[in-house]
Amino acid sequence: MKSFPKIMYYHDGRHSHMYRYEPPMSKTEMNAMIDEVASTSVDAVMYCLGEGRTMLHDTKAGELLGHNQEVWTHEIFRRANQNAVALINNGQDPLQLICDRSHEKNMLFYPSLIVNAGSDSFAIQRNSDFRKNNRHLEIGASGNVDKNFKGFEFLDFEHKEARDERFALIEETITKYPIDGFELQFTIHPYFFQPAKAYKNRHILTKWISDIHETIKSGNSSKELLVRIPNNIDECLALGFDVEEWVKKGIIDGVIGEKIGTESYRAGPMDDIRSLVNVTSNSPCRVYSSLPIQVGSDRINNATTPMLRAMACNYWDQGIDGLYLVHWYADWPYAPEFYDKLRELPHPDIMDYKDKYYFLPKRQSKYPASTEQSLPLPRKLEIGKPIKFDMSISDNLERWHSEQRIHDVLLRIRIGSTTELDTIEIKLNDKLLPSSSSRKINHMYLMSGPRYRDGGYWFIFHLTQEFWPVKGSNTVTITLVKRDSEISKEIQPTVKDIELETKYLMGKNFHREFSDPELGAWVPGSTD
Repeated sequence: MKSFPKIMYYHDGRHSHMYRYEPPMSKTEMNAMIDEVASTSVDAVMYCLGEGRTMLHDTKAGELLGHNQEVWTHEIFRRANQNAVALINNGQDPLQLICDRSHEKNMLFYPSLIVNAGSDSFAIQRNSDFRKNNRHLEIGASGNVDKNFKGFEFLDFEHKEARDERFALIEETITKYPIDGFELQFTIHPYFFQPAKAYKNRHILTKWISDIHETIKSGNSSKELLVRIPNNIDECLALGFDVEEWVKKGIIDGVIGEKIGTESYRAGPMDDIRSLVNVTSNSPCRVYSSLPIQVGSDRINNATTPMLRAMACNYWDQGIDGLYLVHWYADWPYAPEFYDKLRELPHPDIMDYKDKYYFLPKRQSKYPASTEQSLPLPRKLEIGKPIKFDMSISDNLERWHSEQRIHDVLLRIRIGSTTELDTIEIKLNDKLLPSSSSRKINHMYLMSGPRYRDGGYWFIFHLTQEFWPVKGSNTVTITLVKRDSEISKEIQPTVKDIELETKYLMGKNFHREFSDPELGAWVPGSTD
């Protein structure tokens, strides 16, 4: 068993687990979530404790999900309660089972707590009595906060009672179970104070985390304390997370950086985690980058292997210590392709000469309300006003070209609300891409799409060597030079997608597939 995990795998224990199995769950079924990632690149399982406010294990300090329900209006939440109760009544504490199973399968085990959340307006049948009976402890109870503030119903950590309720549950988990560490999950619901007081109150969270650290290290324990926080140090401070102070005090062993809110579920191939790397560089505190699997575009739900390679390599290049796989259970039940995705992640040197698929994240037309943070796409074009987009890649194309391993470098851009009469210029690193190397695909109107409809014109460039992107930061510049005069000025062309694929050969002069597409059609059959 590795002393420090390189690949951490987050599982919420519900969506692909306790919500799915018909009650009563058996020990074997409970352990399945561990067995499914055994003998893979996963070094540690990060298991979400219940849903944050209520638990799905045999807790005395906390409350069991659904213990306060007589009539259920949500049959799925009831199923989770049924499965947890059945196991506990059979003398099989779910948390103890999977902790033991992780160790049996040579993986570390870290419970993960969603530290804060809303109250009655959020999944009320999963709510705790503590939250229902203590509305005066909420951020909005002060009367100083706009009702539209996303943390209006969250616990205000200015109140000792709020901090103590959370601490008791954490202390019980640390002392009762043979865990390898504990994770405080701050990002999905990152609001702990009134907005105007968050920075000023940062010392409150520092003291609370220090107390947890003291508990987890009691008796010279090797158990670790990890925190999942926003991937930008300035954003952390604005929310009351004084990460630099936590590192200086030595009260955390690792940080996991990711986007906040529901955007943390979505892949962020251009995420910049260097501010956390810089803060921890002269300390033993490790830095992990979150690696979500969900893309959620009109064509792709969960990231392909080349997409995951591109993201992982970009993160490794920033000097991280490991990857934290978020919401990969969305790919359940796991097919062989899932295990292919896992295999290479700890090895940037192996992924270096493999196909990669980079893309800029965008606000999805089907999920407009899911976005918590500003995203580079979509962007509207105006005549004569260039728009620049930053795109980072990890490929050293010149190096692999010298070994004759580059098959293709493809830049793909989708622009909506444009017509065949518009003139659009596209540059890569200030070099105008010639139309002679491009292909346009007319998707102005679609009757259907792979997942949902999202039309426009595709501009596709098979880049020759003089136009190749460089390792590190690149700039794509798009300019609307001329607009179709018969289209209303109220309708603006919109940049919807920017994607870059790097494709490799297995060796010099190698075929791309068993039968290379450029060799024409082939029909499998018996040999003569």
